[in-house]
Amino acid sequence: MKTLLQATAMAALVTAGLGHPALADPAPAAQADAAPAVRQTVELKDGWRFQLGTLDASAQAPDYADADWQVVSVPHSWNRVGYYGPGTPGRINRAEDVNKVQGQGWYRLHFTAPTAAPGKRVWLEFDAASRIATVWLNGQRLGEHHGGYSRFRLDATDALIPGKANVLVVQTDNSKPAPGSPTADVLPLAGDFFVPGGLYRPVRLVTTDALHFDMLDSGGPAVYATTRSIEGGRAQIDLSARVVNAGRAGKTALVRLALLDASGAVAASVERPLRLAGGSASMAEATLALPAAHLWQGVDDPYLYTLRAEIVTRGGSVADRLDQRYGIRQFTIDPEKGFFLNGRPYPLRGVGYHQDNEAHGWAIQPADVEADVRTLREMGANSIRLTHYQHGATIHDLADRLGLIVWDEIPLVSQWTLGGAKTASDGLRANARQQLAELIAQNRNHASVAVWSIANEVDFGNSLPMFLTGGSGTPPDPAPLLAELGTLAKRLDPSRPTALATCCEGRLFGAGVDVPITATAVDVAGANRYFGWYYGKAPEVSENLDALRQKRPAQPLAVTEYGAGGAISIHTDNVLGGPVDSRGRNQPEEILDYVHEQNWAVLSRKPYLWATWIWAGFDFASTVRQEGDAVDINTKGMIDYDHQTRKDVFYFYKANWSKQPTVYVTGRHYRDRAYASTDVRVYSNAPETTLFVNDVRIGTRADCPEHVCTWPGIALREGANVVRAVGQFGASSVADSLTWQLGADAARAYRIDSGTLVAGPSANGRHGSDAFFDGGEAGTVVEPADYGKPQKPVVIAGTPDSAIAATYREGAFHYRMPVGPGRYRVSLTFIEPSARPGERRFDVLANGKPMLRKLDLAAAGAGRTSALERSFPVDVKAGGLDLWFRPLVGKAIVSALRVEPM
Repeated sequence: MKTLLQATAMAALVTAGLGHPALADPAPAAQADAAPAVRQTVELKDGWRFQLGTLDASAQAPDYADADWQVVSVPHSWNRVGYYGPGTPGRINRAEDVNKVQGQGWYRLHFTAPTAAPGKRVWLEFDAASRIATVWLNGQRLGEHHGGYSRFRLDATDALIPGKANVLVVQTDNSKPAPGSPTADVLPLAGDFFVPGGLYRPVRLVTTDALHFDMLDSGGPAVYATTRSIEGGRAQIDLSARVVNAGRAGKTALVRLALLDASGAVAASVERPLRLAGGSASMAEATLALPAAHLWQGVDDPYLYTLRAEIVTRGGSVADRLDQRYGIRQFTIDPEKGFFLNGRPYPLRGVGYHQDNEAHGWAIQPADVEADVRTLREMGANSIRLTHYQHGATIHDLADRLGLIVWDEIPLVSQWTLGGAKTASDGLRANARQQLAELIAQNRNHASVAVWSIANEVDFGNSLPMFLTGGSGTPPDPAPLLAELGTLAKRLDPSRPTALATCCEGRLFGAGVDVPITATAVDVAGANRYFGWYYGKAPEVSENLDALRQKRPAQPLAVTEYGAGGAISIHTDNVLGGPVDSRGRNQPEEILDYVHEQNWAVLSRKPYLWATWIWAGFDFASTVRQEGDAVDINTKGMIDYDHQTRKDVFYFYKANWSKQPTVYVTGRHYRDRAYASTDVRVYSNAPETTLFVNDVRIGTRADCPEHVCTWPGIALREGANVVRAVGQFGASSVADSLTWQLGADAARAYRIDSGTLVAGPSANGRHGSDAFFDGGEAGTVVEPADYGKPQKPVVIAGTPDSAIAATYREGAFHYRMPVGPGRYRVSLTFIEPSARPGERRFDVLANGKPMLRKLDLAAAGAGRTSALERSFPVDVKAGGLDLWFRPLVGKAIVSALRVEPM
């Protein structure tokens, strides 16, 4: 019998006075009546002084000399990581701007504290500080927090001087974890992303009554809601509120909980009396019945109530108040039919998301996050996988308001021991539990949050990638830590399923590689699978996923990552021309398109997948990466690191996911073309799409598969070529156009770098990548790039074009050249990568006529690092030129072709 995993509605937290007023609701519904604020909040934003480096203990003293420190505003991070090469337009970062220093950063703030009434409590609230923060106020140490992603609060009541000058000091430390380091037990220990330092989220001073909702409840609101049931329009919502009496005298109070609709009217309410002794805490629990619930329906109708929680004293005054945005919904995850929202199928289509951008790193503003989310909505995404750590309140609020379903995750990524240890240390286990508790407490009241992920890719086993370090022998077993975290998550929030993402189960490895099975530790599984990029061919993902499902047919399965790298300044003329360079520089934008098109054709036809998340929404910083046209950037994003420049593939998903009429001509960034003949591809969800080139109607395509319309072999003329596509949507149309340039040299000659996706530099005129071939396989004598190891070029004698000669096509194959009638010189470049004399012989024929007979490269002096060139004239009539490389012994081979008019 199949298992159904159900979870329930939650509210989105907006603490009174601490919300984000700049984030507008997507619908014009009225807001709940704004009650006067009970808590006093002061944003500590400007006037901070900052110093990078290790300082002695005196730096926390109020009278420490900091006048010459840098003046900054919070959010702030000292790190600036990742930049593109000069070929990428709109660059923000440059090599000289980079700051990858990890270690201590000190912050000091001189401020005048507000005057508080007697008996009030004052708190310092940090939305995050990376990755360890130690806090002093007026020389008094308030405490420290380990973990760079979650909100924490410290009681500042006794240290604060009301109405007078105060000095707040924060030491942050983002040192790379290593045995014996301060961060050795602070997750994440490793990962394919950079961890900047600093006070990169807001800091506040919050004043409450002595009688208040618990401010030290793992950074959460201390008021929580779970929708128990939705039947016939009626909803039952279980509520709990933890109340603290910090005063000495006992208190009698009333906890009042009310659900307000979007107009501010009370839809339902309940009250619970409490008696609290001095210095004690108590829990109020109740069930709220709503007779006619307006459900939160994802992106179609993200309706939010306001859950108002108040503590009312015996005299009738309000001691504390919290307002929480609340969406009533239920979801089911079915192992056969996927994700259901409020009883209806709701396939989740989204992206993985990191919280940095090129301009600000991690110190982003709410407006940055809102722009990102709206960009993803433009693409048609209805879900976001928040990776690989806890993200801030802003994106959770936006997800609630815009109807996006969210995967939340803690930073247990790839590694959980250091120095060859076989088990996680007690300190690390405690930190993992702490970060999970904070994740759940701070985000369980969000309608958007669907699952709690307890890990990402901890199943490498002994196939660990090079950027991870560890001991030899049997790798550490993740199972005990996963079991501990899974149990904790279910205890803290039984309403949501646990999840994790795997990398390696079911993949084909060499002999001696063993990977642990981790998916069984959670309720719902996610698989990170990079077929067509790091391994295999893209369509092979189908068999892999089917095999995973057959192993555990009762466990729902999602694809949590898939994709490829792509640089908008690097291009190919044929995505099948050579092997992908997944860890190196040759990452053309077109291969990103191809891998996604191939993967989506498979994934979109598997109804059992409860979600699919692209990796990733945006390029992001990662210091283990030297790839494409970038340094310290993972280039798998749909949008560049500037969070503005959309890659072609963005529009592939917009055409497939969005309801918005979409027509987009691909190749926008490949303006200067290498060949006078090219395929034209258009992403279009129109029933009919018509192509025009230089105002000449080429033809119409209808209902294109995966919304990819293709016109092969389109001739370009010298100079500017205007390509325009028009999609017909009933009585209206949508058009898109671009201009390609074809230089005079490219217009008259075809020069092909065989066996490669990206053509190398040449002294014999510009070459294009491998194209116009039929058959054969690509090869190279160059050692490819790997993590931390660049490609190793070779010097080849006998040619000025070593990079061109180093790659080749071999086998039995043709090159069908779309040249016009005339007389041409064909020049061919060869190397001999492996064969000895007599082991490889072949003919070269032009339109069936032998031009080179029984060519034996090794016998003629060619080798792995020595080239041989041959040329011959040909007369071409109608129908173009067919160059046939016909094997006689072994395989035919060629490294480069030049077809030039004589």
